[in-house]
Amino acid sequence: MTSETIIRILTISALAGLLGAVGLRLTLKEVVESLRKCRFTAILLANFIVVPALTAGAAILFKVDRETTTAMILLGAAPFAPVVPVFARLARADLALAAGLTSVFPVLSAVLTPLVCQISLSALPGTHEIQFSFLGVLLTLLATITLPLALGVMLHHHAPILSQRWLRPVEIVSEATGALSLAFVTVTEFGSILQIAWPALVGMVLVFECSVALGFWLGGPLAPSRWVVALGTSNRNIALALLVAIQSFANTPVVSAVVANGLLLILLGLLHVGYWRLKQRFAPRAAG
Repeated sequence: MTSETIIRILTISALAGLLGAVGLRLTLKEVVESLRKCRFTAILLANFIVVPALTAGAAILFKVDRETTTAMILLGAAPFAPVVPVFARLARADLALAAGLTSVFPVLSAVLTPLVCQISLSALPGTHEIQFSFLGVLLTLLATITLPLALGVMLHHHAPILSQRWLRPVEIVSEATGALSLAFVTVTEFGSILQIAWPALVGMVLVFECSVALGFWLGGPLAPSRWVVALGTSNRNIALALLVAIQSFANTPVVSAVVANGLLLILLGLLHVGYWRLKQRFAPRAAG
């Protein structure tokens, strides 16, 4: 079994468990109501046009090499990471909105991500041509994100006692699998990750922070929903970017560049979640 196959298995297992656990906490009414209230069209345009444009601009500004530029573009075109509901739960944000957007965006990504990647890469000199299996990616995204969320919500609706009994074990197993997946990817790609030039990482940090600000602006007047849109706009779907990288650029530095930049995004997301938790904790004291 190749390392890429192991990465796929671990990633798919972790995503399915994490999103299923989120679904066990929610009802369909909560998800639909949150989606109805958000500025969905603006969020869609921001994630598939503005953020990819910012990513391409950062690659040009910092004179990033071809392989790393390709990896950055793949991440820039893959919005709303499946970890967004998990981050939203940790940040005590609007979990229903996080689940709703995270379940809808994979379906849109199967169509729009390859299109955005192709346009972005063709506009930049010296980048790769992309090969993309639409049906394969769509089925993978539906199976690992949308379906587990839907099953969790259905179980919560029809068997609330059973869903509460399963919630914690599912969270523990999926979070452990996710940690194992990240550790395995880091170890297998560690040598290549170290070769990523620092200007590319600085560029991704700037794109991340601009995306956080953009998400806050689009998230509406309430802090919990603003945090969700900020998290979703800044934390890109590493699993989708890796899937495209393995399909189109197997055995090239593009895969390790996706991993390096993806790990950076996860770290930045966790730092922001920690900051928001601290802000919530000390806000009442400051007010008092």
